[in-house]
Amino acid sequence: MRSIWNGAISFGLVSIPIKLVNATESHAVSFRQVHTEDNGRIRYRKVCELEDREVTQSEIGKAYEGADGEMIPITDDDLSHLPLPTARTIEIVAFVPADRIDPLQMDAAYYMAAAGAPAAKPYTLLREALKRSHKVAIAKFALRGRERLGMLRVVDDVIVLHGLLWPDEVRAPEGVAPDVDVTVRDKELDLADALMDTLGEVDLNDLHDEYREAVEEVIAAKAAGETPPAAPAPAGDGKVLDLMAALEKSVREARESRGGAGEAEVRNLHERGTPKETGAKKSTSTTGKTAAKKTASARKSTSKAGESKAGESKGAAKKATASKSTSKATEKKAAAKKAPAKKRAAAGKRSA
Repeated sequence: MRSIWNGAISFGLVSIPIKLVNATESHAVSFRQVHTEDNGRIRYRKVCELEDREVTQSEIGKAYEGADGEMIPITDDDLSHLPLPTARTIEIVAFVPADRIDPLQMDAAYYMAAAGAPAAKPYTLLREALKRSHKVAIAKFALRGRERLGMLRVVDDVIVLHGLLWPDEVRAPEGVAPDVDVTVRDKELDLADALMDTLGEVDLNDLHDEYREAVEEVIAAKAAGETPPAAPAPAGDGKVLDLMAALEKSVREARESRGGAGEAEVRNLHERGTPKETGAKKSTSTTGKTAAKKTASARKSTSKAGESKAGESKGAAKKATASKSTSKATEKKAAAKKAPAKKRAAAGKRSA
């Protein structure tokens, strides 16, 4: 990576030679302006208004425009002799807790590299001091023609410089919040909390620029002479008619998208091991409860099966008893019928 600034960190009486390297890069798809009739490039030419001719880069300088339109030339030599200690030095002015910095002030980020072997020892000293104190350093430095405010913090084993906006460059949020009285019920807050718990956290490394990917697909299709992919149907009109219904539906869809789990797995972006262990304990507890439920169900099923078999045995015994009683009654009736017949036969013999 190419350095964009060379200087030193002023840490009390300690001076640490360093180089600044851009810590971020843009992956946005860039377009050119063209003439729609023939796709010819549209270019901007730098023209002097007084001479009405195009000028080269070597002929272009800087100037400040006064209130009356007068141009006051300012050369690089004028700026290099500014009476500022931060012209080539990042001057640390204080050490504060990181939560004292308003994220609204955060600007571009730069990696700070030690410039040569002699700078390694003081660089490491500052880095380890920042780590142990759990603080960030507030500094002033000059870059690209203006003095800036900065914050030094440690990322892995590298000191990172974040440019900060000056406090008076951050606008007050006046007139931005809703100007109507709104009452939020506890049930609505409970549903919002449930939705937050279900969605959980996310590892930022898993996120990517879907818009850029879609633009690249369109470019690839047109370059191959194919029809660009059609846009998906919109999810809805964006109007919330019933806040409670919308929250309930959101919670339901979030749970379904995560496999029906009641709560999402929460992963810390810096300490990923701890949440996973907690999740494992929850899983073990849930598994134990499930096993206990299954055992209880099995016992109930066994008990019911035993009762069913006992009932069947009793029913069979009752049926057997009933059948015995029926056969005895049948035998008695048959014997009763045979008795009169024998009497009639004996009477007939006597009369004969």
